[in-house]
Amino acid sequence: MSANDPFARLPEAASFTVTSTTVADGAAWPPEQFSSGVPGGGDVSPQLSWSGAPDGTRSYAVTVYDPDAPTGSGFWHWAVADIPATVTELPEGAGDDTGSGLPEGAFQLPNDARAARFIGAAPPAGHGPHRYFVVVHALGVESVGVPADATPAVLGFTMAGHVLGRAVLTATAETPA
Repeated sequence: MSANDPFARLPEAASFTVTSTTVADGAAWPPEQFSSGVPGGGDVSPQLSWSGAPDGTRSYAVTVYDPDAPTGSGFWHWAVADIPATVTELPEGAGDDTGSGLPEGAFQLPNDARAARFIGAAPPAGHGPHRYFVVVHALGVESVGVPADATPAVLGFTMAGHVLGRAVLTATAETPA
């Protein structure tokens, strides 16, 4: 596991709380949150609940990112934009192919596998543990203004000037050699 911090060069933002009934902060993903390409994996997005967002929050975005993927740029597993400010929870499985568990107006962007859905953990066998940053971004705009086919990196760049706060939960995964 590397020490790279995906927030090190981003502007500071207030913190708030995100929790999950699927995985505890610092714990390993359950099998269902692994990629369907891994035995027992199911590509099921985690349940998320958040509270304490900063005043002025007008929408949220959710991202799941693995900075430890052997790509030089990490791997984006999930990105959801334009979650209304009145929503403070996503059910487990909201990130399926249809996004049927997402609130009205929210949409999924293509992940690094180019699928607009949650794709589970799949660290290369023997590569060691990977960290998965599950982040709820509190934004000061109702819509971040990215097209549905934008990449998660474009989402991050576009919302950077609108981030009021971040709630971070880190899960881990490892595939034995």
